[in-house]
Amino acid sequence: MVESKSPKDAELRKRGAMHPHPERVADPLFAEHEFLDARDLLQVKYEMLRHVRVDGHPVAQAARDAGLSRQTFYQTQTAYERAGLHGLLPDKPGPRSAHKLSPAVMAYVEMLLKEQEDLSSSDLVERILERFDMTVHPRSIERALTRREKKGS
Repeated sequence: MVESKSPKDAELRKRGAMHPHPERVADPLFAEHEFLDARDLLQVKYEMLRHVRVDGHPVAQAARDAGLSRQTFYQTQTAYERAGLHGLLPDKPGPRSAHKLSPAVMAYVEMLLKEQEDLSSSDLVERILERFDMTVHPRSIERALTRREKKGS
């Protein structure tokens, strides 16, 4: 399949809404109607749900016609029941920050480093585990300290 460079494709990719396998969409409506786009995962998921709820198609058939799994159908159904159309939007990827390294944890790390400058990140991991009962990767601590140095904190 040749990858399209259209603005719509770029936007679908950016938002995580590009169907990973649009060539697998076998629903005849997507071939018959220009409005429906097999590359648009939201449209495909909505039509998959509609086929089951409105048209009475079996789940396995609707999922197969959408080029998706039955598990994806059930996840989509749950998301739709929870949040309507907004539930069909892809979730944002995981955390974008050192969410475990809260200000309280970082204050503790800085206190430890003031008391004993030669503590390694592995030593800090052990101390954080003892104090906060949380595991943190040594590299996460190193990155957080580097960020703080750059900010001048």
